[in-house]
Amino acid sequence: MRELAVNGIPVAVPLRVLKLSRQPYYRWLKPQVTASELVQTYRANALFDAHRDDPEFGSRFLVAEAHAAGEAMCERTAWRICRDNQWWSVFGKKPGKNGKRPGPPVREELVKRDFTADDLNELWFTDITEHWTDEGKLYLRAIKDAFCGRIVGYSMDSRMKARLAVNALVNAATPTARRPRTPQCAAASPAQ
Repeated sequence: MRELAVNGIPVAVPLRVLKLSRQPYYRWLKPQVTASELVQTYRANALFDAHRDDPEFGSRFLVAEAHAAGEAMCERTAWRICRDNQWWSVFGKKPGKNGKRPGPPVREELVKRDFTADDLNELWFTDITEHWTDEGKLYLRAIKDAFCGRIVGYSMDSRMKARLAVNALVNAATPTARRPRTPQCAAASPAQ
C-alpha cells in the first residue's frame, strides 16, 4: 500500500480492490505501543529485576534500585506499578480478605440503647474476654442478666470459635431452677 501511495495511487483504490475498510488499515499503520507505554514497560522491568534480586524490598526501596539501573521514577509511580503487578515485599504485607467487605449489621438493635429490664431473662448482656495464662490464651464468654446483674451463662475455651458462644447460650438457657439463686436475684424477682 505504501509503495502504491508513493507512486501516486490513492490508498482507497487498493483497499477497495482488497475489500478492506480504511479505518483498520490506518489503525494498523499507527505504532502499536505508545512512548508512554514503552517507558512504563522499562520501569516495570527495572522494578521487577530489583524485586527478583531482593524480594524483601518494598516499592520505596525498589525505586532506589531502579534509579541505580537507569530508570528514574517517583515513589508513587513505583508503588502503582508494584501494586498492579502484585509485587509485594515478603515482609509486612498483611493477608488479603479475598475482596470481602463487611456487610450490613446482622441484626437490628432491638434494645434501642435502653439497658434496663423489668424481669429475669428479659435482657442479657454478653461479652468475650481474652486472658493470658501460663498455658496460653483462655477465652471466656459470659452472659449477664440485666435485671439482677447475675452471670446466667458462661463458656471457656482455648480458641475463640463459634462453639464458645453456643455453649454459653446453652448454659444460660438451662432452667433457672437448677441453678442456685443469689440473694439479690431472689429478692428482686417475684416468687415462682
